[in-house]
Amino acid sequence: MPTALVIGGRRGIGAAVVEALAAAGFDVTFTQRSDPEGMAARLDELHARFPGRSFAARALDLADRAAVDGFAEEIEGGGPLGALVHVAGTTYDQLAAIMEQDPAEALMQVNFWSFARLARAAVRPMMRARTGRIIAVGSVVGQQASQGNAAYGASKAALASYVRTLAIESAKRGVTVNCIAPGFVETEMVAAFADYRKATETRVPAGRYAAPDEIAAVAAFLASPGAAYVTGTVIPVDGGLTASLGIPRS
Repeated sequence: MPTALVIGGRRGIGAAVVEALAAAGFDVTFTQRSDPEGMAARLDELHARFPGRSFAARALDLADRAAVDGFAEEIEGGGPLGALVHVAGTTYDQLAAIMEQDPAEALMQVNFWSFARLARAAVRPMMRARTGRIIAVGSVVGQQASQGNAAYGASKAALASYVRTLAIESAKRGVTVNCIAPGFVETEMVAAFADYRKATETRVPAGRYAAPDEIAAVAAFLASPGAAYVTGTVIPVDGGLTASLGIPRS
């Protein structure tokens, strides 16, 4: 049975990715930062929903570089993963002109450097096995500017650039590396911006936010045998947001 590791799989997009991969036939391990009771309850739910699939949960704080290194060493010492999907991330909302370095660097550790370290650990066994899928969940903000998102956008742009490079370096060994770039998604992260919900929805040609399982469906495809020739891509899943100038007609 192929195995998948989902970084940040407790809730939101990550939880949907875990379920989509399980439905596609993967045994799945997922990480989250804390909450052992929540992880145990989540495992019970998954075992009940997907009998015959194997699930495991691990605590991992992506802000802790030593913890990420230790986790990566475990990956390097184990068998090849079928898929690595990096979903977890954090935000730091600040105007570019007054952005501070310390919180921006902390964000880069979570959003970019943790992925780079874990991908490095996963890709070597995959290349030896001549098969594997590495998928990063980025953001449309990595491709387009958004006021107040200088640090977040920079981290997601770095993620997309790294994906492209790792993809061309590992393609001949049967490994694919891709990035999904969601727009607005129904998650706890966007709940904090509820006051701006109506205004942001009007910018999206589809007229609504995405459901987490719509992002997860793309991840499941990229992890499938049918996506063996798809690598080095950044795939917007944004309801047409990045395709539109966002200028309403009166």
